[in-house]
Amino acid sequence: MSRISEIRSRLETAFDPSRLEVEDESEKHRGHAGYQDGGESHFRVLMRAEAMAGLGRLARHRAVHAALGADLIGAIHALSLDLDA
Repeated sequence: MSRISEIRSRLETAFDPSRLEVEDESEKHRGHAGYQDGGESHFRVLMRAEAMAGLGRLARHRAVHAALGADLIGAIHALSLDLDA
């Protein structure tokens, strides 16, 4: 399974979002640190989920990192998060 599919799957399972966009932005970082041939190194996630209601920014980010797991977080270089309820 591709990393983008794995990110999507884990977030859908953990948060049942009303909106979820996962974009591989790796090509925008060609030549920069962490870039990997073939992409799947830099991601942008936009997610709207009721599970985020009442959580502060840091708690939201921690919840996403926990849902993705150390294995997936460790395999990617950058993760941009836009999270809201």
